[in-house]
Amino acid sequence: MGKLSFEEARHLVERAGIGAEWKTIQQFQNLTRQQAVEQLLKNYDARLPAPPSMSPWPRMLGLRNNMRRKKMVRRISRVEGKKLQDWWVKHLLVTRSPFLERMTLFWHNHFPSTIEKTDQASMLHKQNLSLRKNAFGNFGQMLHDIARDPAMLLYLDGYISTKEEPNENFARELLELFTVGIGHYSENDMREAARAFTGWGIDDRSGLFRFRPEDHDTGVKTFLGKRGNLKGEDIINILLRHPRTAERIAEKMWHEFVSISRPDQRVTKQWAQAFRGSNYNIATLIRAVFNSNAFWDKRHRGALIKSPIQLTIGTLRTLPYSPAHTDLSHNLSIMGQSVFAQPSVKGWSGGKTWISSQSLLRRNSMMNNLTRGNLNEVRNRGGIAAKMPDISPQQLREWLLAIPPLQAPPTTSGKQRLARAFVLDPAYQVL
Repeated sequence: MGKLSFEEARHLVERAGIGAEWKTIQQFQNLTRQQAVEQLLKNYDARLPAPPSMSPWPRMLGLRNNMRRKKMVRRISRVEGKKLQDWWVKHLLVTRSPFLERMTLFWHNHFPSTIEKTDQASMLHKQNLSLRKNAFGNFGQMLHDIARDPAMLLYLDGYISTKEEPNENFARELLELFTVGIGHYSENDMREAARAFTGWGIDDRSGLFRFRPEDHDTGVKTFLGKRGNLKGEDIINILLRHPRTAERIAEKMWHEFVSISRPDQRVTKQWAQAFRGSNYNIATLIRAVFNSNAFWDKRHRGALIKSPIQLTIGTLRTLPYSPAHTDLSHNLSIMGQSVFAQPSVKGWSGGKTWISSQSLLRRNSMMNNLTRGNLNEVRNRGGIAAKMPDISPQQLREWLLAIPPLQAPPTTSGKQRLARAFVLDPAYQVL
């Protein structure tokens, strides 16, 4: 197989990154598909900016336990949560490893925990670090880690689950959303799983995971046909042996990187088989996805709707527009994608849910604000046109749009004017 064409390189860069960055497209044009995928997986910079100051767990726990100071907890949480959101959004804008961020966002949405429910920005930051560390690693390890993650224990109330009063929230979401899905377990399986996770809590002093044996149910449990004194780790291992767990992740990858349409079961089952066969190595699954004919099929061009992050941050990474004094994390929030603040335990639904009559107005308004300015390139020699590659109008269209534009181009010439027209075209909303 030969080297990637411009169109193919653009397709991979935009699907796997955050925006169709010109320099990266040029680099990938000189590679085969396999070489490009390996570069995505291996040539990345995992360095992060210093996090904002955040209150440690012991301080917040002391305030939580004081009825008169609960309002203070909420106030601190909102302020520190906004700082944490700004921290990640700013990094999304400048990162040299957009694929790592895309995969971190993918897992952040698969295992959501929110500022509003946890009231603990410092724990959410640690969870984010854990997800990005395992972003290309082992899903089984990630699943075990997330079950012990303090932010998740707060978010799904696992930290208060005891043998006298088992809390079923984490067990339910573990089965319904994180692994096998509805139809592959019973209510009794869910209740038995909840018993297995009793006693999993948070240490008051360190804020780290702590197992409290006195609160753990040591009785015999039956889960998905397995019987014994099952512990939380046993439940996770049983789920990892179930074929539907790998298939669910493969199907989510289809919706993330191929199309919002119903997954082709023949394809996703092949991906899942490779995934399970590698003992849940995420890089193996990524290779299966990006080297598949389904990913490269031209019928799937324009088959994904850009998330607010892909639309907004992607535009700023692709074109030399300036966000000026725009509060990016706030704008992402009003467009429906506020990091560390998913709408529910199901995360962002994505796909067509990104587009509604109200959200489309906000998306268009954001693009209008980013691209406005003096479009006269003779008078405005310091404009973005001088910072863009020297390419023809046709090449500009092929760079900025995954599918042909739906609106007629402007009658007045000018690269900046044409770029703005493409950004404001409905075709720009898809990738």
